[in-house]
Amino acid sequence: MSGPAVAVETLAKTFTLHLQGGVRLPVLRDLSLDVFPGECVALVGPSGAGKSTLLRALYGTYLPQSGRVLVRHRGAMIDLASAGPRAILAIRRETLGYVSQFLRVIPRVPARAIVAEPLVHRGESEGAALRAADAMLGRLNLPERLWHLPPATFSGGEQQRVNLARGFIVPYPIMLIDEPTASLDPENADVALSLIQEARSRGAAIVGIFHDPIVRQRMATRDFALAPLAEPA
Repeated sequence: MSGPAVAVETLAKTFTLHLQGGVRLPVLRDLSLDVFPGECVALVGPSGAGKSTLLRALYGTYLPQSGRVLVRHRGAMIDLASAGPRAILAIRRETLGYVSQFLRVIPRVPARAIVAEPLVHRGESEGAALRAADAMLGRLNLPERLWHLPPATFSGGEQQRVNLARGFIVPYPIMLIDEPTASLDPENADVALSLIQEARSRGAAIVGIFHDPIVRQRMATRDFALAPLAEPA
């Protein structure tokens, strides 16, 4: 097996609650994790254990207090904890996909353009990107009458399908996935899980949160357990 696509080394993350007198809330401490191409690692643990915090640290959204978050980008391991904004944007454009629980709605932008945007940012022509977006939205059973509408008024399940289409339209080598089936009916949940399985089959390294134990058993190659920190950092 080749080296890891993701390597987390002694990661620590603490939040400071400024509106509560500067109370410090440690969430992650001395956490290390390697994820290899073709793996789907499920983050497991009770609420407050830091699963979503870890995903956001893996995406470079949260800056840790210490440790490294290394991702393989263009053949080199890059530390998101110390990389500059331009490097992080390039990594997100080419290497690192993220399907969150909630679609970040862009006012007045139609669903198909939201889905196509990652391909356009990678240099695809607008026409080719929109055709790919239409194919993904069709696969996820979003009614064609909605493709040209902004998704702000869509149902939760419809928004999640747009979110999934946008996340999987690019064959990212690394995928971060947060509760991909939470708002979906069984038919569309199966489509979402098929997209994850296809990504893993082509060699993507996947880190996900799957609260449904049946979904987790179907998707994960292994679990990675987190527990809430009992004492201050």
